[in-house]
Amino acid sequence: MLAAFRRAAGQNVRSVHRGLSTSALASSERITEDLVGHRLQDALHSATLSVPAAGLSDSSAALRPVYLEVSSLIRPEENTVSSEELVELDPHVFSHPIRRDILHLCVVHHLDCQRQGSANTKTRGEVRGSGHKIRPQKGSGRARLGDAQSPMLRGGGVAFGPKPRDFATKLNRKVIEMGMRVALSARVKEQSLGVVRSLEWSSFKTKDLQQRIEELGWWRTLFVTGHDQIPEGLDRASSNLPMVDTVTAADLNVYTALRWPRLVLDLSAVEWFERALGKPQTLPRDYKL
Repeated sequence: MLAAFRRAAGQNVRSVHRGLSTSALASSERITEDLVGHRLQDALHSATLSVPAAGLSDSSAALRPVYLEVSSLIRPEENTVSSEELVELDPHVFSHPIRRDILHLCVVHHLDCQRQGSANTKTRGEVRGSGHKIRPQKGSGRARLGDAQSPMLRGGGVAFGPKPRDFATKLNRKVIEMGMRVALSARVKEQSLGVVRSLEWSSFKTKDLQQRIEELGWWRTLFVTGHDQIPEGLDRASSNLPMVDTVTAADLNVYTALRWPRLVLDLSAVEWFERALGKPQTLPRDYKL
């Protein structure tokens, strides 16, 4: 019975027996039932603490570094040996547990803020016209009517019509940051996130960039740079390509990251996201005693 409890607790039966017998012989020459029960409770308690919870398995796996191969937007020169280069990504940013509810909140928040809310209708008090009563209240045998601006009449005002309003909703900053981590992590798990050393493009011709994108298979791709301005060559060459777009890391939001099937970041964008979304490091305090 004692061994069955230890197997259920996830401990080795022999090691527990050896630990109990050694400590018991060191303390006294005989083992009482109370002492065995006390040791069994301690063993079960330690086994419960040592067994990881179901929710901690993802977090322990998320702490592992993420490695991606660095691609090149510029076509490599001929007769050159291509060397594989890997980049290490922050697991706190690019290996976050997938939270569909957080993505939904961020997308709804973005779409609500994009609504103009400019629909406007006139009430009966805003419609132009006289306020004279159309016909007497009694005697005609017809329905009672007031002025011509009544909502019941054609050309009159609108009852309970839309007015200009703000549809924007509030969402906490930390939730938006978590949504960006989830969006980037989802792209990594889907193998639809690429990293390049730089997004500099020498030619301004759209044809050259189109041929290079076809070689890489990067159609329907969003290029993200960590600089303040998009490289001029890439911006001018991709302006006529309908399935390619460019954006800075500061202007990227969760909705745009989910809308495009593929994201390509340069190293400066990776550093920007790790700096903005990474786990803050607390420096040790210098206590003066």
